[in-house]
Amino acid sequence: MGVAIRTAGEGDRELVVRLLDDAFQDDPVSGWIFPDAGYRRRTHHKLMAAFTDAVFADGRIDLAEDGMACALWLSVPGEPHAADGEDEAVQLREFVDPDNERVETIARLMAEGHPTGRAHEYLWMIAVTPDRQGEGLGAALIRHVLERCDREGLPAYLEASSERSTKLYERLGYAFTDATLDLPDGPRMYPMWREPRTVLV
Repeated sequence: MGVAIRTAGEGDRELVVRLLDDAFQDDPVSGWIFPDAGYRRRTHHKLMAAFTDAVFADGRIDLAEDGMACALWLSVPGEPHAADGEDEAVQLREFVDPDNERVETIARLMAEGHPTGRAHEYLWMIAVTPDRQGEGLGAALIRHVLERCDREGLPAYLEASSERSTKLYERLGYAFTDATLDLPDGPRMYPMWREPRTVLV
């Protein structure tokens, strides 16, 4: 059975934030940013809200029609735009958790490791509500965009937050870039790149 997908609107903001918060509470990277589980439960949603707002402003959020999964995408140009004003990593930390340097660190590492020189679609985050994981909702959301990438000849990029999750992305055509993002005294992230596939007509 196919998954009905629609583009999320501002009225879906709280749903998207809740999906991301629930799905990433036990993620190794979230656990590194907020090591104390109780504090993470109280604060993690602010980070997810910041990511959601950034993608609403500059990208697109795809939402499973039943509200059980979402994917946050940015279309990245071939040439990076010049930074304007205050450092975005600093702004993120001040918004989310001003005394937590790890919020700033993760933002800097991801920005510095992001490939440049070719336009691509960036899967920033994907979330499936915990009791629906393993049913193919995430893969359906990703394929929804990858099919367009293939038609338009666009590559795609993401950072997997665990070695286990790389297996799903490999099945969708992504390949590990051979350089991990290593969080200080923490887990590794796995940047993955996908070349567009030839579409037969």
